[in-house]
Amino acid sequence: MGRIRPTYIKRVAIELVNKYPQAFNRDFEDNKVEVSALTDVTSVAMRNRIAGYVTRYMSRPEI
Repeated sequence: MGRIRPTYIKRVAIELVNKYPQAFNRDFEDNKVEVSALTDVTSVAMRNRIAGYVTRYMSRPEI
């Protein structure tokens, strides 16, 4: 089983993907830069957790 992410990380990540769908892709490094640019998150750990969830969310198969 994987890690369980808090709801606020998922909420922010999904909101960013819905607002800026072309800004994100399946590359974690690119997503880190975009999360830094599009949010006011000051914590590096929080930025990485949001970018990690965005990466997982973008890697999902379309339903």
